[in-house]
Amino acid sequence: MAERVTFESTSGPRLAGIIDLPDGEVRGWGVFSHGFTLGKDSPAAARICKQLASEGIGMLRFDNLGLGDSEGDWGDGSFTHKVADTVQAARFMADQGRPVHLLVGHSFGGAAAIAAGGDIPGVQAVATIGAPVEPRHAEHNYDAVLDRVFADGHARWMVGGRALTLKRHFVEDVRRADLRSKIREMDSPLLVMHSPTDSTVDISNAGEIFQEARHPRSFVSLEGADHLLTASGQARRAARIISAWADQYLTI
Repeated sequence: MAERVTFESTSGPRLAGIIDLPDGEVRGWGVFSHGFTLGKDSPAAARICKQLASEGIGMLRFDNLGLGDSEGDWGDGSFTHKVADTVQAARFMADQGRPVHLLVGHSFGGAAAIAAGGDIPGVQAVATIGAPVEPRHAEHNYDAVLDRVFADGHARWMVGGRALTLKRHFVEDVRRADLRSKIREMDSPLLVMHSPTDSTVDISNAGEIFQEARHPRSFVSLEGADHLLTASGQARRAARIISAWADQYLTI
């Protein structure tokens, strides 16, 4: 079962989300942070959250600013904005009587989950999938329009058949993001998951995240998975691993 919700972003526009409700006894609640321009209905987000819900962990997945069903302009966001809205999503869940214990992030969203974890009271575990150690890794997606962004302050960027507006402050914010310090400061247990055949974010990123993190930390290699976890069963497999790993940390 799923519940459609909306909540206010940190900059005002309303964000659209889905809470995949847990089956049976509630083991905990979590928030999922999606990849760069993917959205709440991307295969990784939807399949992982549904599987976690089937194992008793209710998950909120939501579209970031200007994506999917959410209001606003994607170009007005940034890495800092994504992190802040992840914290805002957890606050929304807490206000619903569903305090967040688990953060899960995919790709760029994995970096955001790490950065947000320390600002969410009660988070007991953070899991990342295919995350970059530096948020500016995302720049390879839009490097062809960077000259126009810095010359004009913005540029139209085609991605996935849609046009987004990339703005200078977005690029500069992503470049300034210091994830390594956030990793070193983490108090929550961290699970790093990555595929050795990920051709979008190299697995060396997982090694660097793992090296920067303090114990308790864990690493799982997702053999056979692509970056977007579109291959049959891969997203559900990742969710089952997260569920088993998080079990000792979920206390409600």
